[in-house]
Formats: sequence, C-alpha cells, structure tokens
Amino acid sequence: MSKHAVKKTGIIERFREYLPVTDKTPIVSLNEGNTPLIPAEALPAELGLKNVRIYYKFEGLNPTGSFKDRGMTMAISKAVEAGSKAVMCASTGNTSASAAAYATRCGLKCYVLIPEGKIAKGKLLQAFRYGAKTLMIRGNFDQALELVKEVTGDGKITLVNSINPYRIEGQKTAAFEIVDDLGDAPEYHAIPVGNAGNITAYWKGYKEYKKAGKSGTLPQMLGFQAAGSAPIVLGHPVAKPETIATAIRIGNPASWQGAVAARDESGGLIDMVTDEEITKAYRFLAEREGVFAEPASAAPVAGVIRLAQRNYFKEGSRIVITLTGAGLKDPDFALSFNDPVYTIEADLDAVKEAVGS
Repeated sequence: MSKHAVKKTGIIERFREYLPVTDKTPIVSLNEGNTPLIPAEALPAELGLKNVRIYYKFEGLNPTGSFKDRGMTMAISKAVEAGSKAVMCASTGNTSASAAAYATRCGLKCYVLIPEGKIAKGKLLQAFRYGAKTLMIRGNFDQALELVKEVTGDGKITLVNSINPYRIEGQKTAAFEIVDDLGDAPEYHAIPVGNAGNITAYWKGYKEYKKAGKSGTLPQMLGFQAAGSAPIVLGHPVAKPETIATAIRIGNPASWQGAVAARDESGGLIDMVTDEEITKAYRFLAEREGVFAEPASAAPVAGVIRLAQRNYFKEGSRIVITLTGAGLKDPDFALSFNDPVYTIEADLDAVKEAVGS
C-alpha cells in the first residue's frame, strides 16, 4: 500500500469478524461509522442528574447524514455479491438517501417509493441528487413498503429496507462502537422507534459483543415512538400515523417483533412522547448542547426527560441516546419557529447597538 493511500475504515472492514461477509464480498463503502459519542452537558444539569452520565451517539455524521448508512453498506455489498442490478426501498427519507448513495457508488439502479408530502425536503433532495428514480405514492409509508415487497418478490430487484437482514447486521455495529468507547455497555440505551429496525439491531449488537467477551453487561433498551404514530405502544397498527418527526411516521413497523423482543429481553420499555415534547427536546439539543439533529432524534431525548422526572434512572448509571440523523435533513421544520432575523445598516454604530456594546 502506498504511503499516501487512505486506509478503509468503514464498518465492514472494522467489524468484519462479526458480519456475514467473505473475501468474495465486494465491499461498497463510504467510510461510514465511527460516529462520535458526545457527552451531554446541559441535559444532566437541566434534569438535576448529578451522578448520571448521558451520551449522544450522533449518527447524523454518517456520509449521508443518518444511521441508515451502516445497514446500507451491508445490504448493497451483499446485493452486488448476489449479482443484483437494481435495488428498491420504501422510505420516509433517510433510507432513500442512503440507498441511492450506495447504489450509485457501485453502479446499481435505485428505485425509491416515498409517501407524497410526507418526506422532509433535505432527504428528498438527497434521493434526487444521488440519482435514484423517485416515485411518490398517494399513500403512507406502510403502503409504500407493501408495494416494494410485491415488486421485489421475484428477486430481480433487491429490497433494501430493514426487513433485509443485512441491514440489521450493519446497524448493529453502532452498539459495538459504543462499547468500545465506554469500555462496557451502558446501563440504558434510548432510541427512536419508527420501522423498529434500529432498536432490533442495537440489541443484537450488544448481545453479540457480550457473548464475545467485549462487554460484561447489557443495557435496558428504551424505545420511543411519537404519540401520533405509536403502534407498538398501542398494541395495534395505526392506519394514518401523524407526527412532525417524519422519520418515525410509521404505522406498522417491519421489525415490530424484534423491537418487542429487545424491550422484553433487556427489561426495558417502549413508550411514546408527544410532538410538543419532541419539539422542546429538538430545540434543547441544538440551542443548549450544540447538537443539531433531525426531529425523530429528539424523541428519545424527550423520553429520557420524561423518565428522569419519574426518577427512573439509577445513581451512577450511564445513558446513551441515539440521535439518528442530522438536523439539515429537515430544513422546513428547522425554520418553522419564526426566529427573528435583524436587518441593520452596514454601519459600525448600528452593529454595536444591536449587540449591546
């Protein structure tokens, strides 16, 4: 290798021994993973948690701005290995962006079905720019996924939603990184729940790392859905899910059983938070912690706030909160608060007056 060569650092290379790949698997990577575990400073103080440490696993710093890249590097690599020429997904945004990026990386065609009017513009823009053929349906995500399953049923096009098992395999690596960074698993792990693949994947990763002797404990998994889109909490599918957090606006999660298993096996919970709570947590993250994440990422922050107010967390424990995507994914929501913009003259006195100096 040349001294100037860049070493591959994507999740498949880093965690190859824990993933279903061989020397014959063509690895399609954008050097995803290795996202930061950021210590929370304002949140513990706000909640009065003096002996509880909170960390944000900020998945918005993956190549396409969300955690989906972890699963997509696996799904696309295995699709290429199988000889596939095209991939397809249903999406509320992040999956379509990731699938399109990884498909174009290796020359595969990519088709995405998205719910009309129910996708954040930043995510829609990504699907377009990465070259995917984007089809808007007059329906919701759950209907889109059913259509994708039917279209890909003959195997000519590879389905890359989280019901593709390779997606879960890639996404579990975030749990590995957390254990590597902390030296052990945290006592609690809070995460948004939409299609439920991520909570399923994290739990799988934690269990596998413990079995391998990399950690001595397992966390309680704490999943949070939006109140208007909370089928697991309610115990039945939601026909018309509604929430400002578009990434988790899903009424019939594909990985429902995996999420329930993660909850029950870990002794955790799956609860719901309101859009008002999500909005407050969203602003708190950006305005107090300096971390700009998409609205769905704020759901577990809101959930941790709610649990802390009930004295749920044990003294001396550690909480990891997964922030699934970057804030610029949803510019319309970010600009929806009527924040004042001050127009002044290009004059030193005017600037001084404005800043109060």
